[in-house]
Amino acid sequence: MNNFQYYNPVRIVFGEGQIEKLAELVPTDARVLITYGGGSAQRTGTLDEVKTALAASGNREVFEFGGIEANPEFTTLLKAADMVNEHDIDFLLAVGGGSVLDGSKFVALVSSLTEEDGTVSRDKAWDALTSYCRDIDSAVDLGAVLTIPATGSEMNSGGVINYSERQAKLPFGNPLAFPKFSILDPLKTMTLPERQVMNGVADAFVHVMEQYLTYPVNAKVQDAFSESLLKILIEEGTAVKADPENLETRKNIMWTAT
Repeated sequence: MNNFQYYNPVRIVFGEGQIEKLAELVPTDARVLITYGGGSAQRTGTLDEVKTALAASGNREVFEFGGIEANPEFTTLLKAADMVNEHDIDFLLAVGGGSVLDGSKFVALVSSLTEEDGTVSRDKAWDALTSYCRDIDSAVDLGAVLTIPATGSEMNSGGVINYSERQAKLPFGNPLAFPKFSILDPLKTMTLPERQVMNGVADAFVHVMEQYLTYPVNAKVQDAFSESLLKILIEEGTAVKADPENLETRKNIMWTAT
């Protein structure tokens, strides 16, 4: 087993109705930019629930940026980063699945890479991405409301960004991109179509399997973690297909994917 350091500062807020905890978790005077994807957060009422929680206390100003793609695009994310600077945003709140979280982390990291006119430098942001964002030394604070359990992005400090114009898809990681908190409400997964639920189970399974099979260093604790997670995903993936209304199954899938 190799030498290693383990660090994970993410506060997990798990369970039904926990979105209301945003009133306590987000600074009361924050200027918040809510980021989300293709519109399901709006259709299911999750976005309204988030905004209600933010308005319940304090004096927060809330802005929105939607349209982050399933494979978050570099050009889209820089528009969000420009919005951060335009509105003096000091807290990002990602509402969605792994792609929204990945994209929001990137926005948090590159927003400070500005030109003289205050917009984010496309060249500096690209250079940062090609060096995995390792050298960035400041970031906007970030929180997450998870709606799709799959990638584990709510619990880590990395992501993957797509840049179609350059035919590139690149990873990044920086400890400053750890979410301050992640809210995991299994009820939110009840709004997902079956295909998306099953895709999430498969996604989580593959992520665990990649680490389990491709990096053998006799790390028995990590191997045992992986084996348990894979077993749970097989069991609960089968169970959720047979009984999609079982909330206990949803809870186990959500926590396993995280």
